[in-house]
Amino acid sequence: MKEDYYEILGIAKGASAAEIKKAYRKKAIEYHPDKNPGDAKAEERFKKAAEAYEVLSDPDKKARYDQFGHQAFEGGGFSGGGMNMDDIFSQFGDIFGGAFSGGSGGGFGGFSGFGGGRRTVKGSNLRIRVQLSLEEIANGVEKKIKVKRKKVAQGTTYSTCGTCNGHGQVTRIQNTILGRMQTSATCSTCGGSGQIIDKKPANADANGMLVTEETVSIKIPAGVVDGMQLKVSGKGNDAAGNGIAGDLLVAIEEKPHPTLQREGDNLHFDLYISFSEAALGTSKEIDTVTGKVRIKIESGTQSGKILRLRNKGIPSINGYGTGDLLVHINVWTPKSLSKEQKEFFEKMSNDDHFQPKPEKEDKSFFEKVKDMFS
Repeated sequence: MKEDYYEILGIAKGASAAEIKKAYRKKAIEYHPDKNPGDAKAEERFKKAAEAYEVLSDPDKKARYDQFGHQAFEGGGFSGGGMNMDDIFSQFGDIFGGAFSGGSGGGFGGFSGFGGGRRTVKGSNLRIRVQLSLEEIANGVEKKIKVKRKKVAQGTTYSTCGTCNGHGQVTRIQNTILGRMQTSATCSTCGGSGQIIDKKPANADANGMLVTEETVSIKIPAGVVDGMQLKVSGKGNDAAGNGIAGDLLVAIEEKPHPTLQREGDNLHFDLYISFSEAALGTSKEIDTVTGKVRIKIESGTQSGKILRLRNKGIPSINGYGTGDLLVHINVWTPKSLSKEQKEFFEKMSNDDHFQPKPEKEDKSFFEKVKDMFS
């Protein structure tokens, strides 16, 4: 089981953005590979701290994590973590300023600590929306989606940037009243990658990229909710040089169902029956997310009664079981009657069997609603 992100950083769930950043910086400095050479456990803690910070520092990701936990990012082949060293140094290197400049000289992923070294560039992310039916949400589904993404064109080559000599950063030394001070900045010529275009095909863009269409297989776990965002690593746009590809972000959109209404993991179905069916009893076929089922309506069933079909709802995204299908019984009152029908009801209007006699176990509408949410 994965560790809680808040516990990894040693903060409370209600921590502010500043507190999250401060806690991450403290952990990353403590477990930084330059300070713990050859220590595999320290490197692992370093990666976990970066993974936790990636999620908790992003308001949208933090909200999804607070609601769904690790399942919000990891279901069905998606990953919300598992960051490698290139990811960490690329995304969070600037948070440390020059705290580690002139460190190991090699570091991980081509970096020289946080303050220097060639930067590994990551391509931009792509975002798509995927519409799902309730049946697909209930059972999980694999979707094959055509995505247009930028890829490095065949025949494109890169050479070392002459401005930064492949380091990705330019160092400047200034004389101040406090003495000589050294500052480093990202190279404006290569954007920090340490490489520039050498050769490229005529149909490629300025960065040696071509837009290509690719079919991406997306495994969507059961129980996702409308608005949830999943990530397919490495299926965004490529990066120039020896960079790594961005990610494909998949936003879930739930399509309305013709007869079923979703409420969390539970489903609701409105079933209409006639006076005679309510009085005599009947059986009805209704929709569920796993196909149609036939249910029995007992004689004397009252309008407003709720039948609960256990485990016929939506599986929990967190693995907490499956919701129920709640069947709401509605006795349909005819809007027009024939002469014979009117005579029958007039004859029965004073009959003792037709007089309302609610029993103690017959709950009121408000009591039924309360029971549904409790």
